[in-house]
Amino acid sequence: MAVKEAAARIKINKHLEAAGWRFFPDEGKPANIQLEPNVKLKKTDLDALGNDFDKTKSGFVDFLLLDDNGFPLIVLEAKAESKNPLAGKEQARRYARSLNCRFVLLSNGNLHYFWDIDHGNPHIITNFPEPHSVGEYKKFNPDHRRLVDTKVADDYIVLTQKPNYKSEMAQLNELERKAYIHDNQLRFLREYQLKAIHALQRSVDEGNDRFLFEMATGTGKTLTSAAVIKLFLRSGNARRVLFLVDRLELEDQALKAFKALLTPDYQTVIYKENRDDWRRAEIVVTTVQSLLFNNKYQGLFSPTDFDLVISDEAHRSISGNARAVFEYFVGYKLGLTATPKDYLKNITNAKYGDPREFERRQLLDTYRTFGCERGHPTYRYSLLDGVRDGYLVSPTVVDARTDITTALLSEKGFVVQYKDETGDDQEEAFKQREFEKRFFAEATNQLLCKTFLENALVDPVSKEIGKSIVFSVSQNHAAKITQILNQMADRMFPGKYNSDFAVQVTSHVPEAQQHTINFANNKLLGEENFIPAYKTSKTRVCVTVGMMTTGYDCTDILNLALFRPIFSPQDFIQIKGRGTRRHNFLDQLFDESIKDGVVEAQKTTFKLFDFFANCEYFEEVYDYDEVIKLPKPGSKGDSEGEGNGSEADPAKAYEYLGADLIAQVEEVHIGDEGMKIDRMFFKEFEEKVRDNDFIVKSIEAGQWDRVIDYVNREFFEKTDHYYSLDKLRKAADVDRRLSLQEILEKIFGLIPRFKSKDELLEEEFAKFVAESKPDKPKAIPAIKNYFKAYVSNDQVRHIIENRQFTELATNPYFTTRDYKAVPEEFRRLVPEYIKDNVPINKFIA
Repeated sequence: MAVKEAAARIKINKHLEAAGWRFFPDEGKPANIQLEPNVKLKKTDLDALGNDFDKTKSGFVDFLLLDDNGFPLIVLEAKAESKNPLAGKEQARRYARSLNCRFVLLSNGNLHYFWDIDHGNPHIITNFPEPHSVGEYKKFNPDHRRLVDTKVADDYIVLTQKPNYKSEMAQLNELERKAYIHDNQLRFLREYQLKAIHALQRSVDEGNDRFLFEMATGTGKTLTSAAVIKLFLRSGNARRVLFLVDRLELEDQALKAFKALLTPDYQTVIYKENRDDWRRAEIVVTTVQSLLFNNKYQGLFSPTDFDLVISDEAHRSISGNARAVFEYFVGYKLGLTATPKDYLKNITNAKYGDPREFERRQLLDTYRTFGCERGHPTYRYSLLDGVRDGYLVSPTVVDARTDITTALLSEKGFVVQYKDETGDDQEEAFKQREFEKRFFAEATNQLLCKTFLENALVDPVSKEIGKSIVFSVSQNHAAKITQILNQMADRMFPGKYNSDFAVQVTSHVPEAQQHTINFANNKLLGEENFIPAYKTSKTRVCVTVGMMTTGYDCTDILNLALFRPIFSPQDFIQIKGRGTRRHNFLDQLFDESIKDGVVEAQKTTFKLFDFFANCEYFEEVYDYDEVIKLPKPGSKGDSEGEGNGSEADPAKAYEYLGADLIAQVEEVHIGDEGMKIDRMFFKEFEEKVRDNDFIVKSIEAGQWDRVIDYVNREFFEKTDHYYSLDKLRKAADVDRRLSLQEILEKIFGLIPRFKSKDELLEEEFAKFVAESKPDKPKAIPAIKNYFKAYVSNDQVRHIIENRQFTELATNPYFTTRDYKAVPEEFRRLVPEYIKDNVPINKFIA
């Protein structure tokens, strides 16, 4: 037996023993025996073991894993460490069929695949499955046709909540139906939610097992998930579902939602509360962080324990190391995200380490994880769609700036002059990222609070300040703002509050998580003290740092205030999403005599107070389905990461003791007109250039330099058009950077369509092959992988150019294994060729 083969067998033996398997052989030798199907093995069969596993031609298995009764359960095909385990796939299939084994393991000791040969393809696993898990899985006989053919209508969830609802008198009576649905909390699926489920069914029919739903905050991802879960469980395509979240509050929220939607048909548990009996439930909810510590998920679960894994807020819950938890399990995978990839399209110049680049890589990686390499999710329902269909509301942006924040936002910054310890004059400039970290101004905090209270939307019933969330820089900043708001509330509403108008909700505050729940349930520190018959929280403002950014459902929020600069697009999108849900305030009023006096009970907008030009900062990078025109303070902001609650170093801090004044307060409601302009942007530009005689004649003459100069001068530089190359690229929806010439060629029919990034990469690689003529055909896939990674990924290119090869070990796009697979001469030749022949800019998304 070769050394590498022996080494692989030793490792495989250890994996089998760790998983608790009974297997033949038990000494690391091949099970060189022929068996009839369904034959029980005895100890005496060990005498038949042989050694020559590689040369045998009579059909001998390498390892045979047995069930509790001694019957063959899994055929394990072993390969040497230097070989890909998939090389033994067909051989293992043949052995498994002859032994009536449904399951196959393919392994070289380091890389393992689990394969249910009756369903789908081999799945990479990091641990061998445990016997009890596979034994349970054996009873499971999925049929994707049942899943695809299941009829899902709008009452799919209601039929679980109340199976006989159709025969109930209140449902049959049109006058009583609305109250009946409300009182019983029946959840009918909306049209777009049905489209998401039907899109998943079509994707399954096409042979896919990974799906991604991109749905705006407030459009009911949890309800849609519940319908998907029921579809898989009811059709027999899942025995058990794992629902992964990234925050504790989302864990409790998911548990309550699934219990309300899927009980009594299916049981839901939180893993940490049911460590010993989670197997009795069909739905297991857990935070991904609770499984990551010391990789304990590998000891707690077997790869075959869950047949469907759903990742809520997928761009966060499977980022970094968390992906290992997600990928550990075999079976179907569904990702949910409220963050559209479009929001990251135009980040092209950010350097590695820039938070915008991190966000871009993180989200694009999410799309790849779910098989959406070209950026098209299984189903998409945007904020624009939700507003258009009447399910969501758009914000009214309050762009408010003080003299100090305007200076902080400017290119020069807020400049202070002082004498140092030696008496010499010094000068230092502070930027917005240093507010409440190194630069402190009590007058500014006072002014922000005053402006917020004077301009906030009021509750349409009680006329007090509408329920609000304020996002601060740090825990200390949150404490300051809470104190100022309570002091001002005492003066504005004498006798109504007792330091409970505003409450700090951060991790330093005991029971902060319960505060968020009570605020949503309208009982934080008491109930309404203006109108006794109106149920709303006595506390009107929660001041937080990051606790209430994602997954927090509170439909009656009327004001969101950004008392800090934000540099994470995902956080900005999530924060904005806290206010987009619709709400009827009369649902909280229990005095019919008062209802007639409420003029506007429906929530039609919410105010987004922006004190640090966050909307402007993201406007140029993201379009947000709307046109927002705000005064320019100077620069577009820095590229530093968002404040995470860390406190300042007192030795480096500067406290400004002067006054501050409001420089501007401007409200801009984001309505349908802005959205329509964005949606029709490319078509409008196309019509204008087609009607331009100079452009037409110059293109006919092939004078591209004149055309491009003219378009830049006459279209892009004139503010009344609001055209830009970045906006045209976004509207074109292509996964790479288009040149202006390409856009014009498409408009004038000189090219039929825009080629994708991968199509262009294939063309460039074909040119490279024609020129370099590799003499090792088997190495071409590895060379192509290297070529594409170097061209299209800045991080990989940086690593190769700076010879920092150890970083490939943790690189998600191109690994150490990928690099070693490239013949040595091509490791040098590929970068040299690309630098001389390939225009890298056009491959940037």
